[in-house]
Amino acid sequence: MTAHIQGSLFDQGDEIRLGPLAGVRRTVLGDGAWIDLLPGWLHGADALFEELAGNVPWRAERRTMYDHEVDVPRLLAHYRERDPLPHPVLDEARDALSAHYAAELGEPFTTAGLCYYRDGRDSVAWHGDRVGRGSREDTMVAILSVGEPRDLALRPRLGGPGTRVPLGHGDLVVMGGSCQRTWEHAVPKTAKGVGPRISVQFRPRGVR
Repeated sequence: MTAHIQGSLFDQGDEIRLGPLAGVRRTVLGDGAWIDLLPGWLHGADALFEELAGNVPWRAERRTMYDHEVDVPRLLAHYRERDPLPHPVLDEARDALSAHYAAELGEPFTTAGLCYYRDGRDSVAWHGDRVGRGSREDTMVAILSVGEPRDLALRPRLGGPGTRVPLGHGDLVVMGGSCQRTWEHAVPKTAKGVGPRISVQFRPRGVR
């Protein structure tokens, strides 16, 4: 599969490498939830996008919704614990995140899920990654984005104002604290002319 993106003005190099995590900045959302954001953590993100788009064994899925089977509006790939990841920098990213958040998370990130949003019609509905943890147990999900920016929307589960974070071109967001329990997140559809994006979600064992 081939795809082409408009290159970022801030990421014109082809060397694919990670920057330091020291620059990550935390935003408290409320109800014990928070997000950490680090724009441009991955250098050479556009080059990595091209490699992932062309080499990952993407699959299309169908799901039952309201008694009808429908296409999942994005392409997917999943790497279980100990599966080789599709590029060495993703192994480095998972190890770096595990080390950085060891004290708060208490366990390593082990799995990686990849989503390929081909254009603005691809999306993911409101949800929280609550499988694999009890109703009172917090966890973390870290997302590394390459390709064109798309909004990650967040809202409190019980109602109230939400927020949107545009992610792409090597940006990192980590959702932590009670974020998966007390907040929901989504990548909404958009009628704007947006290019393709790939997100890589790192999770601890059993979380999805």
